[in-house]
Amino acid sequence: MSSTNAYTGLDWISTATVALTPSLRIQAVNSAAETLFQHSRRHLVGMLLEELLLPNSPLVAAIDKALTHRTTYTEQEIEVRTGPTTHVVTSCTVNVIDSADLALMLEIRPIDNQLRVERDERTQAQLRANRELIRNLAHEIKNPLGGVRGAAQLLARELSSKNLAPQLQTYLQEYTQVIVAETDRLQNLLNRLLTPTRPLLPSEINIHEVLTHVLTLIDAEFNGTHHTITLKKDFDVSLPSIVGDREQLTQAVINVVRNAAQILTQAHTNNATISVSTRIARNVKVGRIHHRLAIRLRISDNGPGIAPEVIDTIFHPLVSHREGGTGLGLTIAQTFISQHEGLIEVVSQPGATYFDITLPLQRGT
Repeated sequence: MSSTNAYTGLDWISTATVALTPSLRIQAVNSAAETLFQHSRRHLVGMLLEELLLPNSPLVAAIDKALTHRTTYTEQEIEVRTGPTTHVVTSCTVNVIDSADLALMLEIRPIDNQLRVERDERTQAQLRANRELIRNLAHEIKNPLGGVRGAAQLLARELSSKNLAPQLQTYLQEYTQVIVAETDRLQNLLNRLLTPTRPLLPSEINIHEVLTHVLTLIDAEFNGTHHTITLKKDFDVSLPSIVGDREQLTQAVINVVRNAAQILTQAHTNNATISVSTRIARNVKVGRIHHRLAIRLRISDNGPGIAPEVIDTIFHPLVSHREGGTGLGLTIAQTFISQHEGLIEVVSQPGATYFDITLPLQRGT
């Protein structure tokens, strides 16, 4: 019997399965493994297992344990290569084989979607808790803040009726004006925190009209004498219209693009560039809801990137990673995208930050 025919039964297994020789070379794979690694079995057979793993992979230790104790061993969250620059998170089960030709049989199950769903659910739960906490805190602050403003206004009127030295009176009036102005600023911030999310006002929207309008606004706001940001468009003009709330989607995109522009400006980035692209996405999941078709917007910049210690919190209210930020822009963007059953994600490293916004074209199942 040929080696090829000896392993045809593996194709009946739906899990990606890889048979390894004692030297940890690939002896055989099934169809599911071909799909996972995006290569034919002719390409995969004969490769060393390490060529499919990332450096210092914990799967190596799992194999050692399985061989040492002659028992099955499972390792979670193993990253395996699916291309030169791509990888997928998997659960790997190592089965020891008592054979002269084979040493191990690996069962590899992708768990990227499971981890993503769990992460999204935790994030959404945390954000709901954060928003509730912030709203409660804002309520507690709002009333005494109004009293401070009222007292400052009364003080200003009293000062105008007193016979004080002109210079002293000017100083004191300026100070009271600062108090009024700052309390107004805080009141506006609190009002934004307390404003409930209104129901959607759906209409048919050409997403490219929204994006072009946003880029025009950003160009007018940031490109002047002292700063220049190159704004690039890469639109798939064949995309269909979507049904959504034009005002909310416009505001969500403005918040993301403006955030990128502010960071580029503050960092004085050379050849500062913001790119906006659109593509179709198929069979996407938002949480546990499956969508057959969606539009994916990518907003990218070549700025300094987002520090790893804050990237998991950038959508939390009042958390800002840039100087002078309120920490509300990205929170509002996420809220509006969530109302459209969509998803906003971020990947960042120095020189390249990507915000991906996924908007379903029809209601999920």
